[in-house]
Amino acid sequence: MRADLVLAIDEGTSSARAIVYDPTWQPIATASRRLRTDHPQAGWAEQDPDAIVSAVVEVVGEALDAVGGPERIAAAGLANQGETVVAWDRHSGAALAPAILWSCRRSQPIVERVATAGHGPRIRQLTGLPLDPYFSASKLRWLLETVPAVRRAATDGRLAFGTVDAWLTARLGAGADVAAGASPAAGAAAAARTDPSTASRTQLMGLASLAWDDELLGIWDLDRRTLPAIVPTVGDLGSLHHPSWGAALPLRAMVCDQQAALAGQAGQRPGAIKATFGTGVFVLANAGSSVPQPSDGILATVAWTDAAGRPTYALDGGVFSAGSLLDWLHADLGIVDPPNDLDRLAGEVPDSGGVRLLPALAGLGAPWWDPAARVTLTGLSAATRRSHLARAALDAIAQRTADIIDAMAPLAGTVRAIGAGGAGPLRVDGGLAASDRLVQRLADLINGRVEVAADGESTALGTAILAAIGAGRMDDQEAARIPGTRRTVEPALAEPERRAERDAWRDFVERAIALSHPAPGSTHD
Repeated sequence: MRADLVLAIDEGTSSARAIVYDPTWQPIATASRRLRTDHPQAGWAEQDPDAIVSAVVEVVGEALDAVGGPERIAAAGLANQGETVVAWDRHSGAALAPAILWSCRRSQPIVERVATAGHGPRIRQLTGLPLDPYFSASKLRWLLETVPAVRRAATDGRLAFGTVDAWLTARLGAGADVAAGASPAAGAAAAARTDPSTASRTQLMGLASLAWDDELLGIWDLDRRTLPAIVPTVGDLGSLHHPSWGAALPLRAMVCDQQAALAGQAGQRPGAIKATFGTGVFVLANAGSSVPQPSDGILATVAWTDAAGRPTYALDGGVFSAGSLLDWLHADLGIVDPPNDLDRLAGEVPDSGGVRLLPALAGLGAPWWDPAARVTLTGLSAATRRSHLARAALDAIAQRTADIIDAMAPLAGTVRAIGAGGAGPLRVDGGLAASDRLVQRLADLINGRVEVAADGESTALGTAILAAIGAGRMDDQEAARIPGTRRTVEPALAEPERRAERDAWRDFVERAIALSHPAPGSTHD
């Protein structure tokens, strides 16, 4: 049986998926399992680590069955949800605590402690990231300080820490398969591995060195021996296997999900820019082979490395509440229709009727970076209807995405200007990219062309493309030519009106942030 297919494993926040692509890059088998997120306290978000493994095992098995078995797979790629962390016993493989999600804010007091000690500027210099509980290091520190089982495992030398890719490779990989040239931490769990695109989200890896950094480990008081090996994004990364699959799968790419989406949106050339609309909105732009120096509010990160470890960097900005905001408004509050029917509801009115909504369920990300910000809803009156709220919610997601695009625009020479007659385009994917109203609103607010991904989803495609590159089946130039655009949306808002709307939005955000920071001596129930 010929091995001519590529498998993408996309372990995201809301679901685990497996998609098999044929040689023409058409998906021929797809499997998906929803993942449950628990919120035990306000601002907390966690998942069951074993449920993550089970979901991956099930979707891969289902996809393999659909194509005739693992013998058909020439290369597999694994994308993961980024900053989410897991602690486990390196001897037994058992999880020691829930997986703490990227959106979780429980480690805010630790972040404040590190900031008070004056480490913020140095962390930013070494990692390209601001101090915020979004990133992995403070979550790992919280686990050590708060969970007795984690502390005992650390004392006994049994503790292993990692992002979800490390957890999955520890459970589904083989220690002997760790790629040649990797630099595993002494004593680390043999099979656990991560790549620079994901490690760059932890605040423990040097952006220039692409290695765990002793100074950063000292700041966060973490032991290098608990961490996984850092391997290249693409190349011979060993294998993944489970008894139910029948045979091992050749692992040829590991990548953070948002960087995978950039690869799937023809992001191989410097200046290419994409926005993925899912639980949050994540904007990434290819910044080339040198460490970028972004302005405040925009992050520098690793997009991927080639098989020799040579990096491509990216600029990054995230909106933490997008799909999660719409789900909350629908499922928890019951005040709007399901997200896939929101365009119809929003179309019942010509505008939001003066209603404004700040999407900050998990604080406010780029370029504001305010973890204390909360959802703010203003402009309600007796005339307000559900349709006004639906329109305000879609507008808020588009406005927050435009905030990031505007912050990236001054970085001339790194990212092509999109707005104000710039070259564009902005490529978008993810579930919410199916909203015609949202995409049109975004094109209007950035005054630029928006291209919607062919199947609405680029993470899996990018993961598969990187796996094919890692297997030597194609190169970057060929990857950039894979068609990925379903439709193009042009701006239709006059420039004076656009500027007025953007100015009014920024004024609203500043006022909403102020509400989250009561004056000294005031009460705040």
